[in-house]
Amino acid sequence: MLPPIASSFVAGETPEAALAHVETLNRRGVAGILNLLGEHYDERAPADADADAYVDLVEAIADRGVDACVSVKPSQIGLDVGDDVFQENLARVVEAADASGETFVWIDMEDHETTDVTLDAFERHALATDGNVGVCTQANLKRTREDLERLADLPGKVRLVKGAYDESAAIAHTEKSRVDESYRDCLAYMFEAFDDGVAVGSHDPAMIEHAAELHAEHGTPYEVQMLTGVREAAQFELASDPGVDAEVYQYIPYGSKWFSYFYRRIRERKSNALFALRAIVGN
Repeated sequence: MLPPIASSFVAGETPEAALAHVETLNRRGVAGILNLLGEHYDERAPADADADAYVDLVEAIADRGVDACVSVKPSQIGLDVGDDVFQENLARVVEAADASGETFVWIDMEDHETTDVTLDAFERHALATDGNVGVCTQANLKRTREDLERLADLPGKVRLVKGAYDESAAIAHTEKSRVDESYRDCLAYMFEAFDDGVAVGSHDPAMIEHAAELHAEHGTPYEVQMLTGVREAAQFELASDPGVDAEVYQYIPYGSKWFSYFYRRIRERKSNALFALRAIVGN
């Protein structure tokens, strides 16, 4: 059973609990991005098992008729075991989603060492599925603006987040003001250059407002994505506001590995713990 702090950020331990959570969100105009907790496996068996679980989840989403997609982490489906394992398992999930005709697949971005292999995988599957996949990019990395130029002409969606990993100053912006500046710059480029839509992965009201202004200027379709348990009132307000021309998604972790999820997030960056506490107090 989930303790109170975990239940604020994790939608249960089973697919059924996660899908029930999505149904509740859908009734309030918010769609779901389902993520089975698990990452950094160094053996193939758990990576294959989680890929199997995602294939089953894709089918369950289609059968249940909920407004939801899935998001997978490369290290969860085999990247730490070998590139070939990651590629095989990602292909199985993407093919199942594409065959269902109902489900979209996001590929999460992890630390900077995985950026190239993740973008390569996205490009391959974006072209193969005519855009039924998306990828996450991180504004704190100094390379991201150039990466976006590579992605601009591909089908599929791109999510921009500020970045949760504590990267070296040699490759990443480490001051908050500089990360915010990069986020604004990257977002402006995306709204100008992307055709298939922009995903604004942020809880920052200033960035969400900036996205709305860019949408009004360029007409590029966009969506706003926030985490379970973080500014949920704002999520529902955005979804119900007739003046906001954006889809609203909630990123929904679920599964039995909730403890390692919190532990890793706090170990990666201690400010994540303070962020979690602020989110509980503020909701």
